[in-house]
Amino acid sequence: MKRRLRRSGQRWRARKLNVCAECGSAVPSHIACPSCGYYKGRQVVTVEEL
Repeated sequence: MKRRLRRSGQRWRARKLNVCAECGSAVPSHIACPSCGYYKGRQVVTVEEL
């Protein structure tokens, strides 16, 4: 029982998704938006449209 209580904090959790301020798509936190290339209000990646 003690081992299970110690390891209860190591369980898998789904990632939280934030909304991109520029395009409104769902993006994981601390990652540049793959659809527009913005991170924290500035463009860090140039995205080519197909």
